[in-house]
Amino acid sequence: MTAPPTITLTVNGRTLECRRVPDDERLLDTLRWRLGLKGTKEGCRTGDCGACTVLVDGESVLSCLALTHTVEGSSLVTVEGIAAEPLGKAVVAAFQAEGAVQCGYCTPGFVVALTGLLKERGPKASREEILAALSGNLCRCTGYSPIIRATERLLEKHR
Repeated sequence: MTAPPTITLTVNGRTLECRRVPDDERLLDTLRWRLGLKGTKEGCRTGDCGACTVLVDGESVLSCLALTHTVEGSSLVTVEGIAAEPLGKAVVAAFQAEGAVQCGYCTPGFVVALTGLLKERGPKASREEILAALSGNLCRCTGYSPIIRATERLLEKHR
């Protein structure tokens, strides 16, 4: 029996090696438990809530559904990486200004999904595109209105 492989990932701009990663290890577990990136939240583990959203090569991915070995060699950005970027800071500030953070559990997933869309589409993103990008994220506290207002505030500011 051979030992599980070493996986190389670029996470938030840093190239990292994770040793002995089993084939069935989820990216969520690698980020949280191997790399200590606790901003990526574990919600449902079934791909229904979006709290674990990360960007993989610029695309929103539910890390609870992705196996770590399938993203080897990819560039990953977590909420910690986004929070360090100017666009990410602007998204977080808009969420705070509109009260879109309440309990905060879903916030990292929303921030990552929205930032990914804005990186791809910029201020030209339509309301329909925004709603589609955020549709995989669930929030039990805000009723979504503050999240949509935060997004609209951000888009108006950058148009």
